[in-house]
Amino acid sequence: MKLKHIINNNNKSLFAVCALASSLPFMSTTAIAADAAANTSKAFVDFRLRFESVEQDNALKDAEALTLRTLLHYQTKDFSGFSAVVEFEDSRDVNDVEDYNDANGTNPEYSVIADPNTTELDQGFVQYKANGITAKVGRQVITFDGHRFVGHVGWRQDKQTFDGATFNYSADKLSASYAYINKRNRIFAESKDIESKDHLINASYNLGFGKVTGYGYLLEVDQDTDNALDTFGVSFAGKGQLFSKDVNYRLEYATQTSETGTTEFDADYINVEGGIALGKFNLKLGLEALGSDDGQYGFSTPLATLHKFNGWSDQFLGTPSVGLNDIYVSASTKLLGGSVLVAYHDFTANDDGYGIDDLGSELNVQYAAKFATYFNGGIKFSAYSAGDDAAGKVDTDKVWLWVGARF
Repeated sequence: MKLKHIINNNNKSLFAVCALASSLPFMSTTAIAADAAANTSKAFVDFRLRFESVEQDNALKDAEALTLRTLLHYQTKDFSGFSAVVEFEDSRDVNDVEDYNDANGTNPEYSVIADPNTTELDQGFVQYKANGITAKVGRQVITFDGHRFVGHVGWRQDKQTFDGATFNYSADKLSASYAYINKRNRIFAESKDIESKDHLINASYNLGFGKVTGYGYLLEVDQDTDNALDTFGVSFAGKGQLFSKDVNYRLEYATQTSETGTTEFDADYINVEGGIALGKFNLKLGLEALGSDDGQYGFSTPLATLHKFNGWSDQFLGTPSVGLNDIYVSASTKLLGGSVLVAYHDFTANDDGYGIDDLGSELNVQYAAKFATYFNGGIKFSAYSAGDDAAGKVDTDKVWLWVGARF
């Protein structure tokens, strides 16, 4: 079933969704105005309707999904520094376009599109803010430093949140955070959530010409076995001018120890990135190296927004045991009221002494825009070309087309 055929067969469902969305401003205008005048609570509803297709050069059937994500968010007024947030999220197949493996065992003969049908409490926490201190207890979004190590995976229809407590202190140029997590609410609905004992520490200082950040992420799966994934790192990110052109740069290094029972592995992480603005274009070149321990273990970031890194086809959600070097280049610009991004990745093994070197390459293209005040939409495409056969990867093409609204 092709994209054009699906859209033609589902115009009634699309019309119904759009009709509902267009009516919401009239339903919520009075409440929003009253809230603003009284400085009381805040609320919004967010929709995202998305078509996704996956074609892989293997025995799995090509996958297609049309899903609608609905998010309801409510925040109370501030009471002497205290407030509360409740957020519900629902993801549903639309008009029986559900030929895909949702990563929970449904339709295993198809390629994976990790958007299961689910209704969940996405966030529910109590918050206190005063004198530069913010404390939250409950289910919440936690992100650090561009989502590379801790993120919300907001690209998927069921985003990742965490149960626990977070504490943040900000003053002048200093920011320091600590979080304790006892449950990881992952993107696969409740069946694959993970009980944990995670400690996250992150502190940064603004030097004026750049920001230096240090972190320690101490992860443990709470499953009555000895295990630990401890990562310590430091990064520096800044911006300036070179030959009258705006430039930005980033350097990062981390070291990691993974322990399971009596088995222990060590691996390092390096990221070097630079960008420059040339006229209407922003260009970026970088290297990300996720290290290996003698070809037996690859540097791991299980809490990250992984779709954001190493190509949108999601070939490296788990780092290969030989590690991964990703040399990437991208160009972005404004076009027709929106933005265009083109990126290319070249993947190789970080440790090529084990019969695997070429891990393939990938092209990513995206156009996204906001329109008519409340709406947004876009289309993006990824094409992964496999490398060495021993790596176990296959050619993979993915297409996404979406429209969203928030009121």
